[in-house]
Amino acid sequence: MNNAFYENLGIKLERAPKKVFVDQPLNSLVERAILTGDGTLSKSGALRVSTGKHTGRSAGDKYVVKSPSTENKVWWENSLSEMTSDTFEKLKIKVIDHLNGDSDLYITHRSVGAHKEHNIGVRTITNRPQHSLFSKYLFRYTMEELDENDFTILHAPDLEVDPSEFGTKSGTVIATCFDTKTTIITGTFYAGEIKKSMFCVLNYLLPDKEVLPMHAGANRLENGNSSVFFGLSGTGKTTLSTDEGTYLIGDDEHGLSDEGVFNFEGGCYAKTYKLSRSGEPEIYKAASTFGAILENVILTEKTGEPDYYNNDLTENGRCSYPLDFIEELEPSSQGKIPQHIFFLCADAFGVLPPVARLTKEQAMFYFVLGYTAKVAGTEIGIKEPSATFSPCFGAPFMLRHPSVYADLLGKLLDKHDIKVWLINTGWTGGPYGIGQRFPLNITRQIIRTVQANTLNMVPTQKDPIFGFEVPHAVRNVPTSFLNPQSTWPDEKGYDDKAKELALSFHKQMESFGEFYQKNMAGAPTFRG
Repeated sequence: MNNAFYENLGIKLERAPKKVFVDQPLNSLVERAILTGDGTLSKSGALRVSTGKHTGRSAGDKYVVKSPSTENKVWWENSLSEMTSDTFEKLKIKVIDHLNGDSDLYITHRSVGAHKEHNIGVRTITNRPQHSLFSKYLFRYTMEELDENDFTILHAPDLEVDPSEFGTKSGTVIATCFDTKTTIITGTFYAGEIKKSMFCVLNYLLPDKEVLPMHAGANRLENGNSSVFFGLSGTGKTTLSTDEGTYLIGDDEHGLSDEGVFNFEGGCYAKTYKLSRSGEPEIYKAASTFGAILENVILTEKTGEPDYYNNDLTENGRCSYPLDFIEELEPSSQGKIPQHIFFLCADAFGVLPPVARLTKEQAMFYFVLGYTAKVAGTEIGIKEPSATFSPCFGAPFMLRHPSVYADLLGKLLDKHDIKVWLINTGWTGGPYGIGQRFPLNITRQIIRTVQANTLNMVPTQKDPIFGFEVPHAVRNVPTSFLNPQSTWPDEKGYDDKAKELALSFHKQMESFGEFYQKNMAGAPTFRG
């Protein structure tokens, strides 16, 4: 470890009787979490931890330091708050002073990006062993010794700052300064903030290298062909990229260049609500391995077994583990240029087909649209299905304007003849509350058929409302599923709801002005 770096940063390394733990093995960090009272063991040896009041990301508490290098590049309208360099420095002093208090310190030296040219190093400094273990899992091994060009995360989850002192919205802060290559996280124990902070960094840096950062999973087949899965939470991104018979490249964050696809991460952060051995065997097994971290998962009192169907704390329970907990794994975390890209959505209105082939223009349109739907119970106040949009299927993490990423996608589709498919993992036979959700085995069969390249030559029918091409048949999938209108008891009801959804797509994209006008060829045919 480069002691001089930490001394210059202001971190106190001599802190007897407390200690500094550097790059500790998983068993040591698990032991430390138990000794400090931060975690308990499940029956299988997974480390169960709680994150308190924050069981998800604090989307409204993100800040980027505005400086000459960032002011014209960052998409400030994307729920990002500005922070001055002076405020950031004052906050950094506050956090370092807190980390220098009466506690042990945990440091990891890792990196992000499984590609020599696009890899950045990251140091995580925290006072919690479970978060050090998380950074060990979700980040990767270092490709070279870290220096001043790499990033540092100052993580003080138990420190809530005074908003009146720092001009923040709350005591929780996730702030990044690109000039000093530093991220500060305070006031939240939710581990996802750690990994997403570096995802945001690569989303900002990589477009300048003509690399498309993607909030997407990826896998490869036995023959070496790879696929990419975009999708918002609840659409099946992790489930479908971790399919039996395929080799996982990664489940959440990737880059795509002219050389191929590469994972940013060294681990997985899978949702656990309703996790089952039969439905997601690879993830279930990883979650049952010693050293896995179960976040906000309730353990059965008598047996110590996780109760994945108990959502008393949250439906956003998580399990984090290193990639090598997955048996069917691509060890290089890299893949060829994908033959197929899948846009996953959970359409709760029941009007989209389970599979549709997109043109390049449609792909760019739906990429920026980033559609899925929320249903009753997922958020306070939602009583019926509502459309939700997240540009590029990951707006909270996209620091550039969506058109930057869409243009990169369009160039890659043209250059490499990548096929793009819209996959509805949502409802059929009517909207949520009337119809049923597409069975997982049906969606998996569709994905496998596409990956086998047997849908490329199948006759298609143009959807009169949305304009994309829907295959007439998919092997081992009932043809009734492929035409959503025929599954509704009321054809006019379907027609009205489909047109309503198409118009919402237009309305959402109107906010992107010039991009919307330039990509009108990819928009739904129905315009009112």
